[in-house]
Amino acid sequence: MKLSDKIAAYNSSRPFYTFEFFPPRTDQGFENLIPRISRLSTLNPLAISVTWGAGGSTRERSIDLAGLTQSDYGIDTILHLTCTNMVPGMVDDALRAAKVRGIQNILALRGDPSRGTEHWTPVDSQFTCGIDLARALSFELLFADIRLIAYPEGHPDREIDEDGSLNILKEKVDAGADFIVTQLFYDADPFLEWIDKVRAKGITVPIIPGVMPIQTYSSFLRLIKLCGVKVPPSVMAALEPICHDDQLVKGYGVGLAVDIIRKITSTGKIKGIHFCTLNLEKSVQLVIEKLQWADGSPTMKNRLIAASLDAPGPMIHVQLANSSDLVIDPTTATNTATNALTFKQTLDPDPGRGELNNAATWDDFPNGRFGDYKSPAFGARDQWGGSGLCQYEGLSEWGHPKSTGDLTSLVLRYLHSEVSSSPFSSLPLSPESLTILPHLEQLTKRGWWTVCSQPAVDGACSTDEIFGWGPRGGYVYQKGFVEFFVEEQDLEKIEKKIEEEGQGWVHYFAGNLQGECRSNVPDDGRNAVTWGMFPGQEITQTTIIERESFLTWKDEAFSIWAEWASFYPPGSEERELLNSVRRERWLVSIVHHDYKRPDALWTFLLDGELPV
Repeated sequence: MKLSDKIAAYNSSRPFYTFEFFPPRTDQGFENLIPRISRLSTLNPLAISVTWGAGGSTRERSIDLAGLTQSDYGIDTILHLTCTNMVPGMVDDALRAAKVRGIQNILALRGDPSRGTEHWTPVDSQFTCGIDLARALSFELLFADIRLIAYPEGHPDREIDEDGSLNILKEKVDAGADFIVTQLFYDADPFLEWIDKVRAKGITVPIIPGVMPIQTYSSFLRLIKLCGVKVPPSVMAALEPICHDDQLVKGYGVGLAVDIIRKITSTGKIKGIHFCTLNLEKSVQLVIEKLQWADGSPTMKNRLIAASLDAPGPMIHVQLANSSDLVIDPTTATNTATNALTFKQTLDPDPGRGELNNAATWDDFPNGRFGDYKSPAFGARDQWGGSGLCQYEGLSEWGHPKSTGDLTSLVLRYLHSEVSSSPFSSLPLSPESLTILPHLEQLTKRGWWTVCSQPAVDGACSTDEIFGWGPRGGYVYQKGFVEFFVEEQDLEKIEKKIEEEGQGWVHYFAGNLQGECRSNVPDDGRNAVTWGMFPGQEITQTTIIERESFLTWKDEAFSIWAEWASFYPPGSEERELLNSVRRERWLVSIVHHDYKRPDALWTFLLDGELPV
């Protein structure tokens, strides 16, 4: 059913809501997302939406996921569609696929810049912006609604002022949009002011604000940087003291989302909310429950506890006739309270759940690429399939490398905080990695370009300023770990040393662009390299290294080399160098299991037969 028709027919006293999902990175994540969507559908969203990866990178998975939820599960689904790298034939193919699967709602947007470009440039002159796509869809898409994205705080490109942005939004609507969904935001007052300005432009279609509950501090920082979202100082001030405790951050995120939603819906200007789920379940569920929006949520009324006329003993209050909704007898009040306190709905076992947790929360803290590859939220890229690399930032920070020596120098500059980012990390080196800086420096000087690492930790307090995380009163543990790019001849020497001297303490994975993978880890082996023990909780494992997660990251890592290379002109020394590195080097991940010896990994790697 078209969403515009459902919105027009919606007559509930509470606002409606929709959920957004992205195609998972792994097949197992895809399989586990379907039952998650099915569970969330019991909250009766008006529809769900499925994102379209940057440059159409998730085209097949996006269409498959949207088709499953629409056709097989009967959930009205909105398919995102972008202009980026889309020629008329590709648009037609996507629309045909959507029509065959019964999809009657399309979100039309321009999309992120193509790989390696600072500013967005069209592949086909017919599709230069979201307006062109909306116009094309309005002619071709008689079977579906057209939905557009809007930016209350301005487009991330910031190339036009607010009035110009509003004029473009008016053009989009006039081109055929049936309703508008906004970019996420964390400040309600500017959003409400923007709504008034939109209406003053004569735009009357429904506006659905995008809300994304904060999940973890690190993912929050990355998303606000990527989307150019303004965050009130009060929000950052509240997050900073709890940033190492994911549970507290998630709880704060739920409360903040509830406060924002209550404020914007109390004005009567908003009829519905669009939730960006990040493929996670619990936070959105809690927000809806706290708002008492879920169908079937009880409407609580205060009732007077009164004795009936025929009850023995002295009268406290006499129960009035025909007033059962206002009074309740003592026995019924006691039984009702007891049942409410003891009853808890239990989800049926689900094949996608973790070993020790239920299906809704087993991957509540997915930890990017170091989480469980079976999680729908697994992966280092954002929900639109992008890496977050920016050409302007890349050229200014990373310069123009023309030799392997230049690349070694760049990694050393990053380790010494002379540049704030690298192609493989958007943030500076972490405080805990600074504790092993001399070792990382030695590896890098050998031409082993480090991209990720952590020191061994044996029972640090969870409140430790450098290593701590999780609730207070706990202890955290880490195995020494390092990841780097090397030439094949060095990899062979590392493998030989592990085989002859590792004594079972050292595990590794190595992979290259051509798809080869070498390892001494058993096929079903899983290396937990970070875990914590906290009062009243099971052991928490936050960082896992296993074959599937390594292979997924390996593909993304080598794609970063290609994306970085595309910042430079074809045939340039820089592009030739980066492409040759991508073709010839191996990504190596090494774990030393003796976490009680802080120097175990580094002594093993830096001593003996390895090249100087």
